[in-house]
Amino acid sequence: MSLLAVEGLRGGYAAADEIVKGATLAVEEREIVALIGPNGAGKSTLLKLIAGLLTPSGGGIAFRGHEIGKLGAPEISRRGLGFVPQESNVFGSMTVADNLEMGGYLDRSRTRERRGELYDLFPMLADKRRAAARTLSGGQRQILAMAIALMNAPSLLLLDEPTAGLSPRAAEELFGTIVALNQGGVAILMVEQNALEALAVSTRAYVLVQGRAEREGRGDELASDPAVRDLFLGGGPRLNLGHTLGEHS
Repeated sequence: MSLLAVEGLRGGYAAADEIVKGATLAVEEREIVALIGPNGAGKSTLLKLIAGLLTPSGGGIAFRGHEIGKLGAPEISRRGLGFVPQESNVFGSMTVADNLEMGGYLDRSRTRERRGELYDLFPMLADKRRAAARTLSGGQRQILAMAIALMNAPSLLLLDEPTAGLSPRAAEELFGTIVALNQGGVAILMVEQNALEALAVSTRAYVLVQGRAEREGRGDELASDPAVRDLFLGGGPRLNLGHTLGEHS
């Protein structure tokens, strides 16, 4: 049984606006799975459907064998699935410590203990615990955003464009943090535009095209695939990309 199993998932922001069109994917325990694809492919929408921020119009989402597609975000989080959005993922006017306290809303009795564990894991947050989140660098804010989600000790973390807007060096450091979290036992499903870098740290990956997962394979396999490399290194996606990738599936 997969940790997360998504089957034929459909949905979007309105009933008449279906962006995800039958996506199927799985994440196993302790995996890093990258979700890559051209802009507008539905990657972020897919994460929001899994996290309960949007309601699917069809298909299924099973987490540890239990259907969660009709549950709201708080209940999904309570079951062990954390989500880090691309934007508005920290409270800028609040201190680092207060941001972490907000993240521990599911079990207030463990807030202090869990925050201490995250300070040990991320010493930078301990050093800046009294600083306002808006004063942190881009990479530091992303670490704080992940730590907020980790306050509830999820077994699966959904990351939406974690390196967006970061310098190459900050992005590299953040990928190192993601690998370290995974080595600590947290499975990762990551949407990422830095595709080749994401593939380099991923166990497996899916290429999403027009709302469907057109390719799946090991990260290193997809990184060396000519069609995938052309998509991310050859000047942008073309209209027939879905057909090109589909021929290999």
